[in-house]
Amino acid sequence: METPTRVLIYEDNSDLRASLSQLLAGSPGLELVGALGNCTQATADVARLTPDVILMDIDMPGINGIEGLKRIKKASPQINVVMLTVFEDNDRVFEAICAGADGYLLKKTPPVKLLDAIGEVRLGGAPMTPAIARQVLRLFPRSKPPVATADESPANLSAREQEILGLLVEGYSYKMIAADRGISIDTVRSHIKKIYEKLHVRSMTEAVSKALRQGLT
Repeated sequence: METPTRVLIYEDNSDLRASLSQLLAGSPGLELVGALGNCTQATADVARLTPDVILMDIDMPGINGIEGLKRIKKASPQINVVMLTVFEDNDRVFEAICAGADGYLLKKTPPVKLLDAIGEVRLGGAPMTPAIARQVLRLFPRSKPPVATADESPANLSAREQEILGLLVEGYSYKMIAADRGISIDTVRSHIKKIYEKLHVRSMTEAVSKALRQGLT
């Protein structure tokens, strides 16, 4: 039997916390390991509860979610942290991405999309609400790319890899890329693994950030 994904919630709104808890507790393949109202003890919480994925509110009492994110990534960088917030402003998005967020969703995200996002981030994706993905596109000034051949991008990406990187930048999920390009999800994963190697990055957030900074798409 496949090991369930262990999920921890940080959310100070008790009603939303209860709603999220109910959603996750009743979802196959997921195990809710905790639902907490603040992240002041984030490092200890993570050591005790050993989550795979964390849904992190930003605006919480004590310390905010971005500071909590920084502490978690410093102690346990392998844990996927998805910011779940009402904020769409550039400063918050940029700060969260720079702090290592693996995804950024709005609290109004439909339940099914939220569950999909948890699965996506576990597969190495970087789930983002479309509005947030557009914000990210505007955060990084595009530099003029070096001259490249017709078959290769400036980072030596193949034409197909460059296409897939472009779709990632636009906020496409693995499933959406597979459907858009007419290929299997396993093929998408294979291409993304090669993109990571060629860009010398370890996460989807890093890949998207580098693509935007260097004008690779």
